[in-house]
Amino acid sequence: MLATLSRLPAMPGAVLHSDQGFQYTHKTYQERLGSLQILGSHSRKGNCLDNACAESFFSHLKTELFTDNQPLPKDETIALVEAYILFYNKERFQKRLGQLSPVEYREKLAA
Repeated sequence: MLATLSRLPAMPGAVLHSDQGFQYTHKTYQERLGSLQILGSHSRKGNCLDNACAESFFSHLKTELFTDNQPLPKDETIALVEAYILFYNKERFQKRLGQLSPVEYREKLAA
């Protein structure tokens, strides 16, 4: 974990969410986050559901977008992820939402 953090630039205001595993709550890890101006966020103890929606999204992102495991240039990666987020929220239907996209589901609830 520290090796990954050592490759990051300072990112004031960024939030890094994780579970409460030992490596993420360790003093050294927390100090490194602080030096990068990153706010650490943790799910509640013993509640795996806190991360479920994020883990589901990232699972879909990785399996649907990054299938060949080849590293891409940073600008291309950012553009692909931004386009995927729009697709995921506005067009990609989800079985658990009654075959609606998240935006369609939210609009249906608000109506």
